Amino acid sequence: MTLQILLIEDDPGDAALIAAFLRQSRFNGHAPRLRVVDTLAQARSKLLESVPDLILLDLALPDSAGLATVTRVQELAPETPIVVLSGHRDAEFEAQVMEAGAQDYLVKGEFDSALISRAIRHARIRARLEARLKLQDAALRAVASGIVITDSEAMIQWANPAFTQITGYSLEEAIGRKPKELVRSGLNDQALYEDLWQTIQDGRVWRGELINKRHDGSFYDEELAITPVRNAQGEIQHFVAVKQDISERRANEEKIRQLAFFDALTNLPNRRLLRDRLQRALTACGRNHHGGALLFIDLDNFKGLNDTLGHDVGDLLLIQVGKRLVECVREGDTVSRLGGDEFVVMLENLGAKPEEAAPQAEGVGEKILASLNHPYVLQGGEHHSTPSIGVTLFNQSDVSIDELLKRADLAMYQAKEAGRNTLRFFDRAMQARVEARAALEGELRHGMQAGEFTLYYQPQVDGSGRVIGAEALLRWNHPRRGLLLPSEFIPLAEETGLIVGLGQWVLEQACRQLHSWENSLPTAPLTLSVNVSARQFRHPHFVEQVLETLAHAGIDPRLLKIELTESLLLDNVDASAEKMSTLKAHGIGFALDDFGTGYSSLTYLKRLPLDQLKIDRSFVQDVLNNNSDAAIARIILALGQSLGLPVIAEGVETMQQRDFLANHGCIDFQGYLFGKPTPIEDFPG
Repeated sequence: MTLQILLIEDDPGDAALIAAFLRQSRFNGHAPRLRVVDTLAQARSKLLESVPDLILLDLALPDSAGLATVTRVQELAPETPIVVLSGHRDAEFEAQVMEAGAQDYLVKGEFDSALISRAIRHARIRARLEARLKLQDAALRAVASGIVITDSEAMIQWANPAFTQITGYSLEEAIGRKPKELVRSGLNDQALYEDLWQTIQDGRVWRGELINKRHDGSFYDEELAITPVRNAQGEIQHFVAVKQDISERRANEEKIRQLAFFDALTNLPNRRLLRDRLQRALTACGRNHHGGALLFIDLDNFKGLNDTLGHDVGDLLLIQVGKRLVECVREGDTVSRLGGDEFVVMLENLGAKPEEAAPQAEGVGEKILASLNHPYVLQGGEHHSTPSIGVTLFNQSDVSIDELLKRADLAMYQAKEAGRNTLRFFDRAMQARVEARAALEGELRHGMQAGEFTLYYQPQVDGSGRVIGAEALLRWNHPRRGLLLPSEFIPLAEETGLIVGLGQWVLEQACRQLHSWENSLPTAPLTLSVNVSARQFRHPHFVEQVLETLAHAGIDPRLLKIELTESLLLDNVDASAEKMSTLKAHGIGFALDDFGTGYSSLTYLKRLPLDQLKIDRSFVQDVLNNNSDAAIARIILALGQSLGLPVIAEGVETMQQRDFLANHGCIDFQGYLFGKPTPIEDFPG
């Protein structure tokens, strides 16, 4: 490309001479194209039309002179290199011209074609270098990291704006001082500074993190890298430090750590951190032959407090419990909240032998019991809460974390069973019972899938001994243990939720049997009673499931009677009455089972749509020998008569029992005297 040059010169002779010199010059193989103007005003017009590759500038113009001319031309073409043409040699003035923005300086009468060509080339190279330096300077100033340049003695020579933003020190305050004079906090180990200085003196890059201090005295976390810069002889002349304020990152990391390892409510270690510490404690036990203990703590009746006073008050209690637990243990021990009202205390460095460690753990447990028994002030009111504590010891690394936690949990439940507000140590007999229970749960699930359950039927008779119906009783044909009664598996089914599916199966089988009876004239009037568990009755779709089952079986709903217990109905009388009324409207009957064993109340008896009361076998058994049982039986019978509710007595085994009950108004009976529970093929009818 042809080099475009603008010559600003008011002397025609000088302009002609320069033009002649340039005609002899070659740039990129071509002579330059020269445009000439003799005033600054004309130059302004030309520059507005197009910007040249280089400007040759005379400082003595009719409309401008001296350094001001350089400044004005540079303002018109800031990126274009300028070679100044002056009528006199003055080293000081030449320096001023260069500082004002020119790239070279020629004295008229002292240059020829070669010299002016060289000046043009140097000016263009220098302009490119200056542009690059300006870009680099802009980048250094714009970068978010603080950058500091020092001499070999660590005296600051330059710093970018980010340094000021991070430290609060201006460039003027920083120049000539050492960084340690400005930002040293006193919170870093002296060995860190010694390592830093030795590393960079050896010519190596040092990287690390420090806590430094701002101009205002506040502290911040800094990530720092210092690089030595050598001269041509290999001597270290400068250090370049790049620093970042990582306080926010550290804060975020700490927040993440808190969320990952600490309970948000109490700020105690959570389950994850407890497991980590427990693993390290187990490893340490195998190495240093010390023992340890886990104390599993559950607050008694916490759910009741939450339900009555609200979760906000419950949270306040949990926070205070956490603080009290921390006060009960040594600094090296761990207090953790697993969730809800469950806490775990891990004690380390106890005696190696169980007989040594157990008293130590018990002492801490008793201290915790005493502390948590003190009243709590919550929202201006005084409240009481007690703990149940389970303890297990550990002294070897071959016991799994899950096993230890399970043992402590089992011991805690033993404390609950012992009356609460107490402490119990884990024992293997209890573990064997729990493992047997877990095995039974698996067998129960399998048994439901494998069809191992069946219904037995026990006759119900009227006063003349005529069979009027039956009660369907569930049995489990266990492949190893034989025929199991409900008392051996129903509690577990309730606890695990399997009772809902099992209860539905019983209802379906009972309805099928009613349908079979309806097809035979002798058995068509028979009713069938089915026991319904609390969990099944409280299921949100219980009513719909019963009605769908009846419709699918195609039976008369009046032949089905559902037996419910007092405790089930009293849990929520209004909800119970609503469900019962809906089903009763379709013809289904209800019997109150085990009446008299709970909190019998005329109030709820009047509100519930019952069809029958059932005297519990526990009263019938000793009705002839125990005055209290006899009195209760008479009262139930009298109450039934008063409310217009028929009464049936279960567990009748002798004619004397039957006659006593009949004489006091009992009209229906059930028991071994009239027939044991049998498979349907052996049922009379």
